[in-house]
Amino acid sequence: MPHIVLFSGGSACRSTNLALLSKPVRLTRIVPAWDSGGSSKVIRENLGVLAVGDIRQALMTMAHGEGRAGDVVKVCNARLTSGSEADAQAEFALYAEARHPLLERMEPGLRGAILNYLRIFRAAIGPGFDFRNGSIGNFILTGAHLAHDGDINTAIFVFRKLCDIAGHVWPSTEAAGVTLSAVLNDDTHVTGQHRVTTLEEEPGRIGIRQIELAAGDGGVPANDAALESLESADAIVFGPGSFFTSVLPHLLVDGIVPAIARNVHARRVFIGNILQCRETRGVDLARMLDIAAGLWQERGGAGARPFTHVLANRQLLPFEKTVGAFAYLGNGALEEACARIGAEAVIGEFEDPWQRGHHDGRAVADVLSSLLPS
Repeated sequence: MPHIVLFSGGSACRSTNLALLSKPVRLTRIVPAWDSGGSSKVIRENLGVLAVGDIRQALMTMAHGEGRAGDVVKVCNARLTSGSEADAQAEFALYAEARHPLLERMEPGLRGAILNYLRIFRAAIGPGFDFRNGSIGNFILTGAHLAHDGDINTAIFVFRKLCDIAGHVWPSTEAAGVTLSAVLNDDTHVTGQHRVTTLEEEPGRIGIRQIELAAGDGGVPANDAALESLESADAIVFGPGSFFTSVLPHLLVDGIVPAIARNVHARRVFIGNILQCRETRGVDLARMLDIAAGLWQERGGAGARPFTHVLANRQLLPFEKTVGAFAYLGNGALEEACARIGAEAVIGEFEDPWQRGHHDGRAVADVLSSLLPS
């Protein structure tokens, strides 16, 4: 079956991910490794491990799309209470001590593996950790990460086997402690993915000039599993997702751009978002393509097109329309931008008719399937 590799973040590409799983394709998600908010931040800072939140979320989307709904998937998709700390600790203990009904009725081998990873996590995180609203799947995946000597790829492999997931999910780098930062157009520096993606309105209006990735004092090396996926891909898809925090930063990972450029067979498709967001106020799709193309050239893509196709939502009205706090993403001078990078614009009605501001996953998946090389 043709192989589609999807660079993405979390929820924005969920509908596309699910729709692609209904097609006769093999699907790989490459997700960020620089999540710095919520419980992922606390776990990263306490244990010095890779943030697993986006990985776990993508794996659960794969499980849903593949129709996996067994007890293991239910456990891995569970969240603890957001009530008191004591209640959250007590609920976690139900899982870690095999007293939760889902674990009690589970096959002993599966139950034993899950308990092992939960107990490793509990021992490593120590007392005082706030379990409220924590993801059991994150705890299991972090425990597996620790159990397998910090090898996130092995931890993901084990997690997939536990849940019987066929699709692949890899972080673009295995490096722990990767930090995303942005420089605004007024030279203000904003450090941390969670701060960039939640820019207040005024800094959002000022706009982002560039983004940076750093891991310690050196660069950010690519995950070999991600590189292997790119080399075997028939289509490499960017987005949908937060442009400056979930999609574009992958190009900053050492080795990613050259690996894409070497695959001359694959289609390279950029999917424009439906709406602007906090980090892209006032930025249109044509400008996004110019920014991505500039970074592509800087990172070793010279001589190759960054994208062969660009999916853009059709602009139906001659004025700016909003959904909630955000306007629809304008296409801008799209034809000119595509001409500069040698891409073909594919304009269609890609908005979900039932969820304003979201992509219609089936419409996107149908176009992606039609673009696959024969």
